Amino acid sequence: MSLPKISCVPASRLLSSIHDLRWLLRSVTPLSVPRRALVQSEYRRPGQPRKDKPQWQMFKFDFSKGLEGIKKHFKLLRHEFSGRLVGPEGKPIIEHMLEQNRVIWEFRGPDSLQEWTLSSDREIGGQSEIYLKLGRNSDTCFLYGTLQNAPPRDGETRYSGYCTMRSKQPLASFDRKKHYDWSSFNTLHLRIRGDGRPWMINVATETYFAHQKYDIYSYFLYTRGGPYWQDVKIPFSKLFLTNRGRIQDDQHPVWLDKINTIGFTLGDKAEGPFQLEIDFIGVCKDYAHTEDFAYEVYKRNPEV
Repeated sequence: MSLPKISCVPASRLLSSIHDLRWLLRSVTPLSVPRRALVQSEYRRPGQPRKDKPQWQMFKFDFSKGLEGIKKHFKLLRHEFSGRLVGPEGKPIIEHMLEQNRVIWEFRGPDSLQEWTLSSDREIGGQSEIYLKLGRNSDTCFLYGTLQNAPPRDGETRYSGYCTMRSKQPLASFDRKKHYDWSSFNTLHLRIRGDGRPWMINVATETYFAHQKYDIYSYFLYTRGGPYWQDVKIPFSKLFLTNRGRIQDDQHPVWLDKINTIGFTLGDKAEGPFQLEIDFIGVCKDYAHTEDFAYEVYKRNPEV
């Protein structure tokens, strides 16, 4: 039985064929994939154009503003070091331990309005409007506008009609993130005057993973309307976890030592004007409230 002959190809000829194949692959037209589609992972609202400019082209370089910024950041850094020598958050340790009430935001001038940002469905093509100004005696915050439920004509968005006011992220020196530490308190305290509409209070905490970017703790704020002020106290144990407006199954308490922002959202589907006046926003410690968490918490390894 004779075996088939195997023809041996010289090494030089094999290398030359590989070299020709490489030039052949270079002539093939690459796939038409957008350059930013491979790296762009942030959510883009329907109807909004995509930003094709790189980040470095969006910065405006100014030497004088740079010097002012350096002075401001070094001043903040000096206050940080001096405050730590006194105690937590620049307060003596005894005062920090015995503190039962703290006002976080109060509106006592035009500078207090700079700590808040406004947004509505007008950013995605809606028709709602929201405005913010000081009250009659310049000691309150007056939030007003018009709510419209008509969705934008982009062919993608089905629901619309919301207005939001949110506090800005506090920053330390050199634009480092600074968090509110409310671990010594258990209740959110507000003094408001509304028009009878229900609002939603949103508390955002620091997140460590990409899928937690839109996690927000929410609860309802019911205004009774009329000319009288109302003091609202909401325990932190009542806040429930949401992600882009959807209540999550896996609930857990709020991280009170990593609070970033607080916001107010109106989206009750009732078209027309609205108004909300806020005197102050603070936190307090209610000794009569002993609840740890108001919702069911799932255990991965429950005890049998």
